[in-house]
Amino acid sequence: MTLLIIIGILLVIGLGWASIYNSLIKLRTWAEESFSQIDVQLQRRNDLIPNLVETVKGYTNHERETLEAVTKARQQLIQLSPDATPEQINQVSNQLTSALSRLLAVAESYPELKANANFMELQRELSETENRIAKARQLYNSSIGQYNTRVQTFPVNIVANVHHFDVKPFLETPAEDRQVPQVSF
Repeated sequence: MTLLIIIGILLVIGLGWASIYNSLIKLRTWAEESFSQIDVQLQRRNDLIPNLVETVKGYTNHERETLEAVTKARQQLIQLSPDATPEQINQVSNQLTSALSRLLAVAESYPELKANANFMELQRELSETENRIAKARQLYNSSIGQYNTRVQTFPVNIVANVHHFDVKPFLETPAEDRQVPQVSF
């Protein structure tokens, strides 16, 4: 009888352990999947950039520095190693976003460029893509928040530590982007 009780207790513990482990696997997979959505949108943006740069080039031959910054930032993102961390990808992506902002600001100086239908369509698509990237980053941080909460709560933290489920960092906005822009009239 005692043996049956011990076997019953071990069975309950084993099933609980397996249940916790499986829930951690689901959350980790969800976090990885949500990051892949960021990656998809970054690729979409990378595909739009050469068309945008070519359109702007025709109007702004003397704005080489800005065009080169966009091209360089895009190339850095494309050349990231396949095992780059989400944080590394986010950092390079933020550099590209900054360069694109400068490019669009340059376009403001060229009324005929702003009126170009191709430029307007590319600008609209780029804006949509930036919004998708922002939403994908929010989803990623949300999934990381759920994963981290689960990994750190008792008794799940015991299973998480044994199986090396570590807390993952959130994607954060660079400090310079947190500054309130100065507006003067």
